[in-house]
Amino acid sequence: MSDHTGIREQQQPGAATRKSAAQAKLTFPMKPGSPIALPELPYAEDALTPVISRETIGYHYGKHHKSYVDKLNGLIEKTPYAELPLEKIIQATAKEASKAAIFNNAAQAWNHWFFWLSMSPEGGGKPGGRLARKIEEEFGDFDSFANELKQAAMGQFGSGWAWVVYDKSKLKVTKTANADTPIAHGMTPLLAIDVWEHAYYLDFQNRRADYVEAVIERLLDWEFAQQNMPA
Repeated sequence: MSDHTGIREQQQPGAATRKSAAQAKLTFPMKPGSPIALPELPYAEDALTPVISRETIGYHYGKHHKSYVDKLNGLIEKTPYAELPLEKIIQATAKEASKAAIFNNAAQAWNHWFFWLSMSPEGGGKPGGRLARKIEEEFGDFDSFANELKQAAMGQFGSGWAWVVYDKSKLKVTKTANADTPIAHGMTPLLAIDVWEHAYYLDFQNRRADYVEAVIERLLDWEFAQQNMPA
């Protein structure tokens, strides 16, 4: 797995730019033995308007994401999991049916955090550099790649996620249901799109396709994705 589980520099809301987000390294902020903290957003709550409104961010980040973190802390308190990094908690509980509650809340805490980092107020457009070359190699051109990402997001029945990942040496588009996450399957995420209804319903109602298209065209941070590519 790549160093996408390294240390992320904490940024004040509103201070992030496409460049600084891409240069930052990733970690979920926690100290072994201490409660897991809800990470700060890398931008202001209104920074993704008009695609994602301040109201949606307020509910999605301030209530849904916070709830996963709070529930996870309650579930792992005074257990060996409290001494593990979040990624290790996810991997240790992914195939344990008796630990489903821990896995679901840990994975959702991680997935949401990665989703916030996958977007930028200065995002959208097309990638360059290594990522552009890899997209051409695997998909032929950017439009074919973007269409596959849209289809993954639209094809996820019910709640879940669409992802751009590295699976071994291959760049792939995939989807996961509910709380499932690529890091539970040995894949390296590059970008995520949340397709749970709470991610878009206040702004787009039942128009998931419009939401997905707007996120891809206007918000996805391709430099952040390129930073997460394995060396």
